[in-house]
Amino acid sequence: MRSLLGVLNVFGTLLAWFALYFLLPILTGLLYGEFAALRGFLAGGALAALGGFALQLATRGHRYDLKARDAYLLVSVGWLTIAAVATVPLLIDLPGLSFTRAYFETMSGLSTTGATMLRGLDSLPHCLNLWRAALSWLGGMGIIVLAVAILPLLGVGGMQLYRAGAPGTVKDAKLAPRITETARVLWYVYAGLTAACTLALWASGMSLFDAICHAFSTLALGGFSTHDANVAYFHSPMIELVMALFMLIAAVNFATHFAALRRGDLSAYRRDPEARWMLLLVIVSCVVIALFLDLHGVFGDYFTAFRFGAFNVVSYATGGGFFSSDFGSWPIFAPMWMLFLSCLCANTGSTGGGIKMFRALILFKQPLREMFTLVHPQAVSPLKISGQVVPNGVVSAVLAFLFLYLMTIATLTFALLISGLDLTSSISAIVACINNVGPGLGSVGPAHTYAGLDDFQSWVCIAAMFLGRIEIITFAVLLTPTFWRK
Repeated sequence: MRSLLGVLNVFGTLLAWFALYFLLPILTGLLYGEFAALRGFLAGGALAALGGFALQLATRGHRYDLKARDAYLLVSVGWLTIAAVATVPLLIDLPGLSFTRAYFETMSGLSTTGATMLRGLDSLPHCLNLWRAALSWLGGMGIIVLAVAILPLLGVGGMQLYRAGAPGTVKDAKLAPRITETARVLWYVYAGLTAACTLALWASGMSLFDAICHAFSTLALGGFSTHDANVAYFHSPMIELVMALFMLIAAVNFATHFAALRRGDLSAYRRDPEARWMLLLVIVSCVVIALFLDLHGVFGDYFTAFRFGAFNVVSYATGGGFFSSDFGSWPIFAPMWMLFLSCLCANTGSTGGGIKMFRALILFKQPLREMFTLVHPQAVSPLKISGQVVPNGVVSAVLAFLFLYLMTIATLTFALLISGLDLTSSISAIVACINNVGPGLGSVGPAHTYAGLDDFQSWVCIAAMFLGRIEIITFAVLLTPTFWRK
């Protein structure tokens, strides 16, 4: 009981701080004279502040250092509840929007998925468009801190490799005071990259408002745009190049950014095996997909095919979710390969989703090790990544994660199929949502939105976005009987 009250006390503090986040759209609404749209943000901010202070008062005297088990509960409760509070502006300022659709939108933002049910984004008030992008930006930083501070305690991520590179980042027993220092540095890196992306997009031809919103979503790999046509609205190769570069940066492990900044050593990027393999896989895929599109005459020439193919491959592989062309109408190999890349390419500790490259490397090397052991049963063959031995416990945890990942995809896909959605749309919607990519194929492809889903189908996709963002096993821990025992 004391543990639960402690979690609620900390969550009350987080909710109270979240109330300040409503100032961003409020100031934007005042700047653009959108006074009628401010009611929702004032109400949402008041609800967050009052709810947070009420929780703090009701649980005063129970605040203490969080242990690992408490952190898992806090992450799940925090993500679900803050997404609900964030719906208030949408419900008030967009008449006729149901709670299901509003919650889908805010969960999509906070999970950095970028799937949307809204149409008419071009005419949406500036404060609402900024709110969507700001939720993505907040969710992107949230998952970085989660990866650095919490997931290593489960042993299912790649952060174990970076304990030596970023000393003090992780404690095994509890969330230590050094986490505060680490999170602060990560915030500086994240905010600095966002500012750089904003200036680059502005210099490339975007309006300042569009540049801010798209920079928020780009660094978060969120995929939310201020236009229905997404990046295709701008018809600008330079804008596409800038966004592709920053999406690749956002898909790199932020522990690597942390180490490079702390030590002033840019070779940290070269030594990062995830970054190397991601870049190799993405570059090769860009060239192959462009050649494939050119051979099928999708575009007029190879360079045009490379422009559109490369941007969409980078965006989908990293989990960015932006699109500059209707890739759903391309020959099926191209979008299916992009969907496959979304499962693997994002690095551990980045703002991307999916299995992550670290786990993919383990899943690739483990069968090779098993085959070697069959041939040489007496040999000692530790699994190594970048010269570092990966403990067998981590390998087992990764295999367990993969099982949960695949079973979650299968279960949620069957849920959509039983609801009447077609096979292509069902599979692609779940894979896109659990990988936090956004647009799928078929009726949820880039030429459409998720607005065609009914309430049941929407909640299935919401579950996929949520589970994908918190890495599935973080929530699965809460379902085990041992978690609730003293």
